[in-house]
Amino acid sequence: MADRVLLTGPNGYVGGRVAQALAADGRFALRLAGRREPSYLPALAGVEFAQWPDLASMQVDEAALAKSLEGVSHVVHLAAPHEIDSAKDPERATLVTTIGTQRLLRLAEKAGVKRFVYFSTAHVYGAPLAGTLTEQSLPRPMHPYAITHKAAEDFVLATNARPAMRGVVVRLSNSVGAPASPEVDRWTLLANDLCRQAVTTGKMVLKSSGLQWRDFIPMQDVCRAVAHLLTVDREALADGLFNLGAGSARVIDIVEMIQRIAGEELGHKPEIVRPAPSPGEAHAELDFRTDKLRGTGFRPQGQLEQGLRETLKLCSTAFKSDFRTAL
Repeated sequence: MADRVLLTGPNGYVGGRVAQALAADGRFALRLAGRREPSYLPALAGVEFAQWPDLASMQVDEAALAKSLEGVSHVVHLAAPHEIDSAKDPERATLVTTIGTQRLLRLAEKAGVKRFVYFSTAHVYGAPLAGTLTEQSLPRPMHPYAITHKAAEDFVLATNARPAMRGVVVRLSNSVGAPASPEVDRWTLLANDLCRQAVTTGKMVLKSSGLQWRDFIPMQDVCRAVAHLLTVDREALADGLFNLGAGSARVIDIVEMIQRIAGEELGHKPEIVRPAPSPGEAHAELDFRTDKLRGTGFRPQGQLEQGLRETLKLCSTAFKSDFRTAL
């Protein structure tokens, strides 16, 4: 019998893609939970949806949360305000991300859930990310998004002191790939924003020189990592804390890759517009280590180019190309 997985945050950027991947994986029976049904739900055969209350309330209807956990053996928890909303309203971010996670953990233990996979962020290590970062590096969260995720991490990992449920924390870097639907409001993310600009304006405008280093991982590998962490032997999880990334590149390297792919896919190479580097400008390289996850048997297989190509294709069908109209 397939393990029943509850996935929260199905309307989010990562949540939508993970939902699609788990729905296509015959090892799982999937139930999505959120405040509204995702637009792509009708395309997922056999997937259930559980209506959730607003986690930002101090008086949350926990009966609804508990009902969504009935018959569930595994949880993948992605419900949280993104970095922009967290900065606008840190109190709400604390209620949803930190307190909401603690509530769900408590109810999941009562429901007999065996494994709880929580998605955190690489930004718990600080800002900007630089140097070699392993799970042993001292966290220095500076932003409400990172602070609230770090607090939630501690609640998740604390469950491992108890025998029933296994808590797993994933510190994700920058995922690259098309969202499950154009309606997923994450077009402010670097790669998504650049692809949309390339399609709609024929340009890619940067606010910086692009010499900063970031770690990027194809969305395909994020989804594969989730399935791996849901099924790998309990003993392989060790303390339950894992970095998830695939390798570092400069922002300008990603921009130039999008420019090349756009030329192939759209027949037009978008112009790159960016401020000139300051005299002597330099940025420390980032080495976001994932040896610990690899030690459990996981190996990235995706290609960044594939993620960027699929994002450009989605943008070309979903958004109007104003610059082409003017040509």
